[in-house]
Amino acid sequence: MSREELVLDLSKICWIAEKARELDAQSEVSEPDYGSNAIDDGFLQVLEAYEGDATFDELKSIIDDLNWDEQCELVALAWIGRGDYGQDEWSDALDRARDGHNDHTSLYLLGMPMLSDFLDEGLGAFGLSCRE
Repeated sequence: MSREELVLDLSKICWIAEKARELDAQSEVSEPDYGSNAIDDGFLQVLEAYEGDATFDELKSIIDDLNWDEQCELVALAWIGRGDYGQDEWSDALDRARDGHNDHTSLYLLGMPMLSDFLDEGLGAFGLSCRE
């Protein structure tokens, strides 16, 4: 696969990876009814994954707005980055993603711990990078 073979624009993949990295940095909510002084707590609550998180909602919306081919490519790329498939198995990974595609792609991807790393690794397998 090369940049020319991708339906999904590299800049979109990189943006999704960056937003996913922000989600990966979050921790579980330690105090659901947060009400203390943020300054006293060093603003730690911004790193906690509260319900209705704007980053999660924005990322979910962006993935949901991708067309069918783009969503399938994103899933296949994450699988390659995770090591489920090798670089030479791109078409197999893409076929499997197409066969299993449903309306919950964004939730599937966002439920993947380390999604940003998987996307980076998937791109790297093809000599592509977000750091160009």
